[in-house]
Amino acid sequence: MTITIDPDIKTATRESYGKALLALGNERPEIVVLDADLSGSTKTKDFSKAHPERFFNMGVAECNMMGTAAGLSLTGLVPFASSFAMFAAGKAYEQIRQEIALPDANVKICATHAGITVGEDGASHQVLEDIALMRILPNMRVVVPADGNEAEAAVRAAADVKGPVYIRLSRMKTPIFMPADAPFEFGKIPVLRDGNDVTIAAVGVCVSYALEAADKLADEGISARVLNVACVKPLDVETLVAASKETGRIVTVEEHQRACGVGSAIVEALADTAPCPVVRLGINDRFGESGTGPTLIKYFGLDSQGIADSARALARA
Repeated sequence: MTITIDPDIKTATRESYGKALLALGNERPEIVVLDADLSGSTKTKDFSKAHPERFFNMGVAECNMMGTAAGLSLTGLVPFASSFAMFAAGKAYEQIRQEIALPDANVKICATHAGITVGEDGASHQVLEDIALMRILPNMRVVVPADGNEAEAAVRAAADVKGPVYIRLSRMKTPIFMPADAPFEFGKIPVLRDGNDVTIAAVGVCVSYALEAADKLADEGISARVLNVACVKPLDVETLVAASKETGRIVTVEEHQRACGVGSAIVEALADTAPCPVVRLGINDRFGESGTGPTLIKYFGLDSQGIADSARALARA
């Protein structure tokens, strides 16, 4: 797969979630939506207008929302429960564990406003721990779409698969580059660029920066493979092992804590089969700050220059 970026075509993955949800609602009467009084921000509002009888505004009560979603799933409905990621993953963790993950309930948790690219809302709203919390839960699938097209495909795939799914969505608009007709596959990592010198394994909004970093490195004669780790769990170990053996070094990139995030998951996957030097880029044991999304991405070294610098150093080590 060869991917190029048009910087003029951008959308936030939360917007694509709302679009896909409305389409699913029009097609499938078993789809229901629950929201924590944030439908304008989570983009579930269009569904609420089109299908008010299948939309439930639960108020600022995420714990109750998750329990209600689990109950609705027992009737054969397919609930999509939405809130900001800080509240969906953080406030309602006990209910997600006890009432959704443990009984393997068919609930789809679609959490918007994740990571530092929430921006000016600051550290209190910039959840940097949700991937860690969700990926350690048995039965839970964890998805972080890289762009709007992939977000739509992931929402459809989540509706089709049985069991709980956590989808992490962004507030910040980012370039669209994944093929519009590409299906989302659980347990598969798309290889967006091939390369032999170093692998850049990125997730979510960081994938477009990884592609730009690969272009910078190519100008310097460094061949970088770019992986889009949109499916964090189940993880595509086969593709990671191939990258480890064929490039010998990996840089991981995520707007999440370095501890227990995607980089940690990759290191865990490779430790017993194909260990190699891994540099993990992310937030290092601290909270975020207030600022625009792009400013914070650069501040924490997750932009194309920061990625290229880390990959270059590792490739030449």
